[in-house]
Amino acid sequence: MTLRTSRRPAVRPRLHWAWLVAAAAFVALLAAGAFRAAPGVLIDPLHAEFGWSRGTISLAVSVNLLLYGLIAPFAAALMERLGMRRVVAGALVLVAAGSGLTVLMTASWQLLLCWGVLVGAGTGSMALTFVATVTGRWFVTHRGLVSGILTAASAAGQLVFLPLVAGLATGHGWRWASLLIAAAALAVVPVVLLCLREQPRDVGTVAYGASGTDDTGDTAAPPAGGSAAHALRTLRDAMRTPAFWLLAGGFAICGASTNGLIGTHFVPAAHDHGMPATAAAGLLAVVGIFDVVGTVFSGWLTDRVDPRVLLAVYYVLRGLSLAILPQLFAPTTEPPMWAFIVFYGLDWVATVPPTVALCRERFGNAGPIVFGWVFASHQIGAALAAFGAGFVRDQLGSYDLAWYVAGGLCAVAAVMSANIRRTGVTHETLR
Repeated sequence: MTLRTSRRPAVRPRLHWAWLVAAAAFVALLAAGAFRAAPGVLIDPLHAEFGWSRGTISLAVSVNLLLYGLIAPFAAALMERLGMRRVVAGALVLVAAGSGLTVLMTASWQLLLCWGVLVGAGTGSMALTFVATVTGRWFVTHRGLVSGILTAASAAGQLVFLPLVAGLATGHGWRWASLLIAAAALAVVPVVLLCLREQPRDVGTVAYGASGTDDTGDTAAPPAGGSAAHALRTLRDAMRTPAFWLLAGGFAICGASTNGLIGTHFVPAAHDHGMPATAAAGLLAVVGIFDVVGTVFSGWLTDRVDPRVLLAVYYVLRGLSLAILPQLFAPTTEPPMWAFIVFYGLDWVATVPPTVALCRERFGNAGPIVFGWVFASHQIGAALAAFGAGFVRDQLGSYDLAWYVAGGLCAVAAVMSANIRRTGVTHETLR
């Protein structure tokens, strides 16, 4: 008699919703990074056509840069009230409007409104606070790794796609570049609406890696009062803690030593030493490529290593590299400069995953909004460094002092990061 054994077909595990949400966030952040950085490559074409001074055009870029940081904490609070999908989809429409309307402009104030206010507010609503919100709601396991991946998307978008936008503006005119950005922003909206979900409970699940019903990743109900008032109350409460000032101070130096200094002045500094501007811009694109590797690896480390230690190490290494940079400039790209570019790319925004982790550790559910204010300090530091380095160049005829000062400030940031205490404010304080 033959006995038959029934075999159940192997059940393939379903893809967790958290990964779909992360994928949608990745696409939105990648696009937002490219949109925010695009005005920089349109300065010369706009100057040539309209005759506007570079200072006037740069003012729109400066407003864009500041709004990108200052809108972030309010956007995080708005996501608590209206939801991520509405805020991010609305931000993409705002970017599309700002970029598309530039083809009709005839006066410089319209550039300030379109690229400065509309695009700045739109991309600011998809700033790195969006990363903190997604990872805080949807991930328990691999939270640091996902923070690194999403941060890398934002940073890579700023640098990697610049040559594409610059080539289109040069070959076919800046209007085609603006229309392409508008179309790309609108193309991302369906991805956001289809894949982005607010809370794990909305799709009948819990956060990825959650161990039980008490660890779902869901956030508390939105607080009473307006979103702006909630963001300001969170800032008021956070400012009462030393941890906030240490995080904000360190991140301001981070912004000064990346976007403000390298991102703004590396190309003209290299040109001062005889390097063609196109070659220097290509080096920044390489920074963006290696930034992806460095930030993802930093996220992986954040899940395993004390984030305070990581921040201290990152800032020390960045400071040392800035201190030797003045000796590396040359008319051609030599191996030591390539070594700097690779290293700086790995370290470019590696500070973000441990900073996000510390904000959540110290401030609980208010962590994304607190990180928004910390990120605002990043952009303020970037703006000050962009101006300060230009002033140094005008007064001394060289950027050398700016590199050395930035290197010293990174050492200060390392000390500040190492002194963030593990204990102190409880999560309840900032709810």
